[in-house]
Amino acid sequence: MQVLVQKFGGTSVQSETNREHVIRHIKDALVQEYKLVVVVSALGRKPDPYATDSLLGLIDFPANKNSNRELDLLMSCGEIISSVVLSNELQKNHVSATALTGAQAGFVTSEDFNRAKIKEVNPDRILQELETHDVVVVAGFQGQSESGEITTIGRGGSDTSAAALGVALDAERIEIFTDVEGIMTADPRVVKSARPLDVVTYTEICNLAYQGAKVIHPRAVEIAMQGKIPMRIRSTYSERLGTLVTSSRIEEAGADISERMITGIAHIANVTQIKVQTKESAYRVQSEVFKAMAEAGISVDFINISPTGVAYTVPAELTAKAIEILEVLGFQPEITESCAKVSAVGAGMTGVPGVASKIVQALTDSGVQILQSADSHTTIWVLVHDHELVTAVNALHDVFGLSTEEVSL
Repeated sequence: MQVLVQKFGGTSVQSETNREHVIRHIKDALVQEYKLVVVVSALGRKPDPYATDSLLGLIDFPANKNSNRELDLLMSCGEIISSVVLSNELQKNHVSATALTGAQAGFVTSEDFNRAKIKEVNPDRILQELETHDVVVVAGFQGQSESGEITTIGRGGSDTSAAALGVALDAERIEIFTDVEGIMTADPRVVKSARPLDVVTYTEICNLAYQGAKVIHPRAVEIAMQGKIPMRIRSTYSERLGTLVTSSRIEEAGADISERMITGIAHIANVTQIKVQTKESAYRVQSEVFKAMAEAGISVDFINISPTGVAYTVPAELTAKAIEILEVLGFQPEITESCAKVSAVGAGMTGVPGVASKIVQALTDSGVQILQSADSHTTIWVLVHDHELVTAVNALHDVFGLSTEEVSL
C-alpha cells in the first residue's frame, strides 16, 4: 500500500469553490494509485464562522478566559467540522472517504493544553480504514492525552499533524498545500521579483521558517527530516509541483543544492532591541537578565553577549513588560523600538568567505543602518529599523541574484 499524506490549510477548505481544487488534487493522487491521508485545518479565517479565532470569539476570548482544557475542547471543533465537510464532499464526488478526529487517528499527546506535544502516533485505525476507503480525512492540530483529555498542539499544528502521520505511516511523501506556489526566495509581498524554488534542504526551510517565512511550520519540517520523509510545498490552485524539501543531495535534480550560496531572504518585523550595559560583573548581567526573561515567559532572540553587557530582541508587544522587569532588577536598558530582523539563509554559505562582507556592503550602499548582526553556518542575521525593512530585504535579494533563473535547480 503506497500512502500519500496531504495537508490543506484553512483557506484551501474555506469554501465549496476552494474545496473543488482540493478534491481535484486528491483525485489526481488516486489516479496514481495512492491511498490518501488528508489532514485539514479549520474552515477559513476569522470572520468565517468555523475558523479557530471565530470559535474563540464565541466565549469572548481572551477577555473572558475559560480554562485551557475547555479552550482545547472548543478549538478542536474547527478541524473536526472541516474533516467531516471535506469527507462528505468527497463522497458526493464518488470518492470513498471517511473522517477521523485527531484522537481517532492515533495522536497521543502530553496534557499541556493549547500547546501539547505529540508523544506518539498509532496508525492502526488509519490503516484499518484504508483497507475499505481510498481517503481518510483527519482533523489536524489536535490529539488526546493518555488520560483521555482532548488537546491541541498550537498554531501550525496541522502541518505538524501531517508530518507526524507521514512518518508513522512511512508515507511516500508529505504534500503541504497552501495559497502560494511553494517556497519563495523572499516574501512576494515585499520583493516583487521573488521566485519559487524547486528544491530546498530540510535545514534551509527550517531556518527560513524560524526567521519569518510562514509557508510551513518548522516543527513539521523537523519531524519529516527525522523520519527522512520528503515533503512538497504546493499551491492548492495550481498544477505546479512546488518545492521539494529533502536532504542536501538531490538525486531528482541531479545536483547538490549546497552549490547555491543563498537560498532565500526571510524577515520578522515588529521587534524591539534591548541593550543592557553594566560596569559591574558581566556575569551578573548575563545570568540575571536572561533568567528573569525566562521566568516571565518572554522569548528572547538575536542574542549578543559582550564583556560589558548583552543585547537581544523581544516581540514588540512584550517591550513594556521586559523594561519593567529590568528596571526592578536595577538595570537601565537602552531600548530601540520598531525594529526588524532580516536573515539570509543558505546551506551553500558554510565556509565561504566574503558572504557577510557582501551583506554589509549591499545594506550600506542602500543606506540601511545595521543595528546588530550575528551568524551561523547557514544563516546571517541583521537587525534594522522597521522603516528600512523593505529596502534591506530587496537589497539582499538583489545582491545574491535570487531573482534569476539560476535559483531553480
